[in-house]
Amino acid sequence: MFRKTLILATVLFGTAFAAETATIGAVNFATCVTESKSGKKEQENLEVMRKQMGALVEKTEKELKEIAGKFEDTEFLDSLSPKGEEELKLKHQTLEEDLARYQNQYYQLMQQAQYQLIQKLGSQIAKASEAVANDKKLDYVLNKEACFFGKQQLDVTQDVIAEMDKQFELQAKEKTETAEKKAG
Repeated sequence: MFRKTLILATVLFGTAFAAETATIGAVNFATCVTESKSGKKEQENLEVMRKQMGALVEKTEKELKEIAGKFEDTEFLDSLSPKGEEELKLKHQTLEEDLARYQNQYYQLMQQAQYQLIQKLGSQIAKASEAVANDKKLDYVLNKEACFFGKQQLDVTQDVIAEMDKQFELQAKEKTETAEKKAG
C-alpha cells in the first residue's frame, strides 16, 4: 500500500511540475479480473482447484464423523475387542491428523493460487494498459483503486478488458495451432 501511495504521489507531483499536462487514464483492477476472459478463466481454474481440495477435506470429515458416531454407540463399542477398540481410536486419531493437514494444505494452496492469479492478471493488465495508453496517447494509466477520486471520463477499464480479451484470444489460437502441429 505504501508503495502504491509513493508511486501515486510521485506521479501526481511529477505531473504538477511538468512543462506539459500529462494525460491520465484509470483502470479498475478488480473489474478486469472479474470481466476479462483471462480473469474468468483463471477464476474457473481456481474454483476447480478449490473443489478438488474441498472434496478431499469433506471426505475426511465424513469418515471422521462416522468413526465418532461409532464411539457414541455403546452397543458397537461393547461388541469390539480391546484390540479392535484400540484400532478404531488409532484410525480416529490418524483421520484427525489427516484432516488438519489437508485443511492446512488447502488454505496454503488457495492462498498461493490466489497470489499467482493476482500476479498473472496484474501482468496482463499492465501489458493491456500499456497498449491502451499507446493507442489513446496517455502518459499514465493508474490503478483506479489507488485513487480517492477520478473523473469517469478517465476510466479506461473497458478498453483494457477488450485488449486483455484480444490477447487471450491470440494466445488461445497460438496454443491450438501448436497443439495441432504436435498432433499432425
